[in-house]
Amino acid sequence: MRSRAGRPVILAACDDPGDMRRIERELRTRYEADYRVVFEGSAGAGLKALRHLGEAGEEVALVLADQQMRGMGGVAFLTRVGEVHPTAKRLLLTTRMERGGGAILPQAMALGRIDYFEPKPGPPPNETFHEIVMSFLEEWDRPHRSRTRPDVRIVGEGRSPRSYEIRDLFERYLIPCAFYPADSEEGQKLLGEAGQTAERLPVLVMQDGQVLVDPSNERIADVHAGADALPRQRSFDLVVVGGGPAGLAAAVYASSEGLSTLVVEGEAVGGQAGTSSLIRNYLGFARGISGQKLAREAFHQASFFGAGFRLMRDATGLRRPGEDLVVSLSDGTEVSGRVVVVATGASYRRLNVPELEALNGVGVFYGAATTEAPAMKGREVCVVGGANSAGQAALHLSKYASRVTLLVRGGSLTAGMSDYLVREIEAAENIRVRLNTRVTGGGGAGRLERLTLEDGPSGSTETVSAAALFVLIGAEPRTGWLPGEIERGEKGFVATSQDLTRKRGSQGGWPLGRPPLLLETSMPGVFAVGDARYRSVKRVASAVGEGSIVVQQVHEYLSRV
Repeated sequence: MRSRAGRPVILAACDDPGDMRRIERELRTRYEADYRVVFEGSAGAGLKALRHLGEAGEEVALVLADQQMRGMGGVAFLTRVGEVHPTAKRLLLTTRMERGGGAILPQAMALGRIDYFEPKPGPPPNETFHEIVMSFLEEWDRPHRSRTRPDVRIVGEGRSPRSYEIRDLFERYLIPCAFYPADSEEGQKLLGEAGQTAERLPVLVMQDGQVLVDPSNERIADVHAGADALPRQRSFDLVVVGGGPAGLAAAVYASSEGLSTLVVEGEAVGGQAGTSSLIRNYLGFARGISGQKLAREAFHQASFFGAGFRLMRDATGLRRPGEDLVVSLSDGTEVSGRVVVVATGASYRRLNVPELEALNGVGVFYGAATTEAPAMKGREVCVVGGANSAGQAALHLSKYASRVTLLVRGGSLTAGMSDYLVREIEAAENIRVRLNTRVTGGGGAGRLERLTLEDGPSGSTETVSAAALFVLIGAEPRTGWLPGEIERGEKGFVATSQDLTRKRGSQGGWPLGRPPLLLETSMPGVFAVGDARYRSVKRVASAVGEGSIVVQQVHEYLSRV
């Protein structure tokens, strides 16, 4: 069981000699150059080997198990694997008949006992089998690559909100980065090699050797994205404000249909969905897909069709000085479009607890479970929220933290969370759910150490230990930059179509004789899609749907002007 050059481990357990030979042939042929491939002939031997690997500090990337093993079936075995190596991917190998029928295996997947199930490999080629194995290895490797093969190395203060913000930015773009405290040996060495000191932090050393000292987000985006993301033109058929699922969908469909398109995004592409560790109810991804990966693929897809991106720039204003619409940006520039699509999404609401706001980025995080999860190993953490994003965060954190407490203000999880997430949370041994609970205080010496919780029905409070608090509550639309003539509800969500005031010429009402198009706002030629829109469905699929169908309405609008 000795490690060979520290390679991650792929372990397969199967007690049928013929099946094992085929599995061994497939795995050794494809993966032995980069992984140590281990084979065990029973569930018991497999668990023993995995325990030894854990005690030796070796990393297990993927475990495969035959469902029909004697004594302990594959589902039970892989459930035990999750307890020993929680970050390892788990693939159940079935017969063709098992793959096609019954609800037992989908239920095991829904409860988080396995990651996926696939028929055992037969005579070569077995490309579907390898497609699944490769995707699992890529998913496992992504966070580990940040530690072993980073594209960006960051030196900063260990308890700095800015250091956290930059790491989160790269994580959301799936760019491997490694962080080194300025007072560590590695940090001092890297500063010396870069010709810098700790007087101005953070210091970023890029893959091509460029050194950025305390850079703005705009500077980071420009250096990393390159000229292709900064189009020279300033006038477009369509300007999409917001790079979440709705905005990216609009950009893909518009640019693929020949409209010159620019996407303006103030943070990372993907929006709130980009912080989701695993979206399992999105059409076409039976194993689920991370929000970051979905956003990255959509970003590249839009770029391939010719869409331009202005990243790390917020929209600060919108006006119509002539025929075209003009969008003002936070860097002082302006861009114009014949049509504008507002897809700015929504932000997580703040707790508004002063002592916790002071610890934002140093123990208190809004979203960011994917970025901070590995640092929570063996610690007790809390998640605030009762919707899907909070459930996904709790499940992801449970792979690292010793205990995750999900704090829900309401009296039920089912009111705001998808059933598959509720069932998986209930099945997780290290997730505790506290209903009717509100966070009212907390603190720590330079970093979060404790929280004050209030029980809703009784009003009683208690103080609990917490190494981190992840807040994923509610939604506040990012629409404050819009002009007054765009009608919004009292919470700021943008009204469209049938929700518009019908009094012609009124401030914020529909001004024209023709009826507004389905997603058109009270400012003709300006459309709203996704979470920023009043009465939208807060799901990734619905946001993508609105982003796609709005392009047909853009064509219709342009045909009339």
